[in-house]
This record gives sequence, structure tokens and C-alpha cells, in this order.
Amino acid sequence: MFGGYEHPVLSVAKRLVNPLVIFLSLIISVELASPPFNGLYLLLGVLAFLIGSQVFDGFDFFEIRNPQLTGISRHGINLLIAWSIVVVVLALLARATGLYGEFNQQVLAIWVLMTPVLLFISQSAVRAYLESLRKGGQIRRAVIVGANELGHKLADRIHQQRSLMVRVDAFFDDRLDDRCDAKLLSIVAGGLEDVADYVTKFDIDLVYITLPILNQPRVIDLVNSLRDTTASIYFVPDVFIFDLVQARLDSVNGVPVISVFESPLVGINAVHKRVFDLVVSGLILLLIAPILVVIAGLVKLSSKGPVFFKQRRYGMDGDEIWVYKFRSMSVCEDGDKVTQATKNDARVTRLGAILRKTSLDELPQLINVLQGSMSIVGPRPHAVAHNEHYRKLIRGYMWRHKVKPGITGWAQVNGYRGETDTIDKMEGRVLHDITYLKHWSIWLDIVIMLKTIKLVFKDSQAY
Repeated sequence: MFGGYEHPVLSVAKRLVNPLVIFLSLIISVELASPPFNGLYLLLGVLAFLIGSQVFDGFDFFEIRNPQLTGISRHGINLLIAWSIVVVVLALLARATGLYGEFNQQVLAIWVLMTPVLLFISQSAVRAYLESLRKGGQIRRAVIVGANELGHKLADRIHQQRSLMVRVDAFFDDRLDDRCDAKLLSIVAGGLEDVADYVTKFDIDLVYITLPILNQPRVIDLVNSLRDTTASIYFVPDVFIFDLVQARLDSVNGVPVISVFESPLVGINAVHKRVFDLVVSGLILLLIAPILVVIAGLVKLSSKGPVFFKQRRYGMDGDEIWVYKFRSMSVCEDGDKVTQATKNDARVTRLGAILRKTSLDELPQLINVLQGSMSIVGPRPHAVAHNEHYRKLIRGYMWRHKVKPGITGWAQVNGYRGETDTIDKMEGRVLHDITYLKHWSIWLDIVIMLKTIKLVFKDSQAY
């Protein structure tokens, strides 16, 4: 029923604990406030269960941290983020359907406040139970066939993810010469012909095969020899020869395929990101509306030209979008050749210099975020002319367009803000953008936002 690579307790917990706690918390809230639990609350509970199961699945709440690093604060922050997303989605649905006024406000207040407490307690209990199972020796044993770099990397990943409840007992390989990873020679228990006997004798649960696909006859013989055992067998393809971005296993009508490069914003992740963008951009625009009006007036009065500067940029999947900024220059370039702003650039107006230094010129891009063409956080969009130039010079340059461009990004908070007057600087920016794609999460977006606020007040690279 559940994935064999995970411990059954972990599989059940990841799929059921959070949505069940959310549902039960609603029942408790109704009982505490005393109104009847009618069909309306049942509908709310079912919707919360379904939405919660998707939202909370995007976070890792049940990973057993290293005893020296409890990770309690990280778990708590992720919990509040996930629960806030669920509450916002439910509130929007309630408003859209006109049902918001039908619910008892006391029930909703108790539910919103009590649920994160119950979630934190339940998640902590599951992690404690998993740790007790680990300490009690109730873990699954595995062997890796292939004493190579891939096998070593797999063993490291298994060791790092303690909640998998798996221990690698031994490696097997016929190549005990210089082709074998020197780090693994000391724990190689035998050749391929010894695997089946070892698995049977020591009651091994999992067999991971990390041999090259070119060794097909050896792999077939090995799998056939394991037919008389009860071990689960996994073939681990060596996709690490590629620069992986959001690699995952999928299927096309039953045919397994491996994603080597994919956007992190697929499925529920795309919903998380869009809700985050709408909430943050909407709140900021409401707060700064008077400031926008003042800046618009100053731009109009300080120099000739339009208030807003529009420029064509590449958006998600390389589609062209119009990006808005407050005009900070005396020119509005958007042709086949666009010259980046440089230090002491004569084209920058006096007001424009202040706007660019403080990043206030970027504020109209919040409108792009509301429209859906940009995100709060993502790779900064470059002018179309720059894209066409650098895509020919930098390997993987266009990968940064697998997500929506952002008002700020990982590259910008790591020293790659402003002019990129050399290939090295642009390569550094692209490398950080790809790193963002590899490790995207709502938490990372929040970290980048906080770093951006700090950077605005002391960055010397903006001009």
C-alpha cells in the first residue's frame, strides 16, 4: 500500500497524521464553542483535510534530526507556514462561495489557534516514536551491489535521512581493483555471486543495485539469483552524470521515466508558490499604496518621460512578458541592444539614482506578481537582448526560466545584484539561480525576502 523505501510508520504519518489532526481539531473546536457539528462543518473539515494533505505533504515534518540538532524551530516555522496557507485557501473559498458568514466566528478562532498546537504535538510524538523504533533496533537492513561512487553517494543519503529507518550492512562488487571506490574496499563483503546467500543468511530487507546499465547480463543474473529471497530490489540509475535539477521518478501511462531536469513548481508546489505570491504582493501593495503615488508624482515632475518603464523580458518557459519599473533613466531602451546600467551612468536621473539604490524602482513589479507573470522570489529577469546574448555563452543559462522571474532572488542576496559586466559575473548569477531551482521551498523564499530587506539598506552594488 505504501512505498517500500520508507518505513511503514513514516509512510502512514506523512499521508494521514496532519490532515487527521486538522479535521479532529475542528471537531474539538465546535464542541468547545457548543454549536452543533452540522453538514456545513463537515464540509469545512473535508475540505481542510484534502487541502491540508496536499499542503503539508510539501514539507518534511517527520524527519528525525541529528540528536545534536533538534530542528524544533525549523519544524515550528514550517508548520506555521503550511497552516497559514491552508487557512488562506479556505478563507478565499469561503468568501468566493458566500459561506464565510455561516460559520460561528468563535469556532473558527479556536480552530485556527488550536490546530498548530495540536499539529506540533502530534508531529513531535511521531518523530519520538520513530526515534524509539530506531534505538530499539527496529530498522531495515540493506546491501548495495556496486562499490562505486553512486553506491557511496546512496549510502550517504540513506545515513543522512534517519527517518527512513534503514542501515546499509555491506557492499558487493566483482571489481576489487582500482575501479572499485577505495573508500568502500574495506566493507565489500563479496562478489555478485555472494549476494543471494548473504541476503538469505542475514535476512536483508533491501537490495540496491548501483551497477552501470551497460552491465545488463550481470544485472539480470543477479536479479534472477534473488528471486528466492524476500528482499525488495531497487535499481539505482546513475543519473548523477548530469547536473540534476529537481530530478524525480515519474511514469507515462505505466512506463517509468526519470526526470533529470524539471521545474520545482509542479503540482501542489505551484499552488503553494502562487498563494504565497498573492498574499505577500497583495499585503505589500495595500501597505505601500501612498508611497507608490508619491514616487509616481516625483518621477513625473523630475524629468521628461513616462512614469513607468516597460521592458520585454523572458518569463517562465522563455515566454516574453512585460516587466514594469518606475522610470529611473532618461531613456527607455527595449531593442536588439540594451546597455546595462553602470556606476555613474549618465542616463540615470538624480531621482532615479535614489530609486535604484534603494530598489524602490522595482516596486511596480508587485503588479506583475499579481498578474501572474512574476513571483516575489525567483531569478531576476534579464532584457531579451541580454538573454539572446548570454544563452549562447553560458551552459544551462536558459534553465533559470523553468520558474517565474522574481523581484528578488538567491543570486541577488549573494552578491550578484547590479551590473554583470563580465562573463564570470553572469555565470555566477546563473549558478545561483540554478541552485535556487534545486533547493526551492517556501522557507527559502522567506529567507531570501528577509535577506533582501537587509540588503536594501547597505548594498553598494546597486546603481
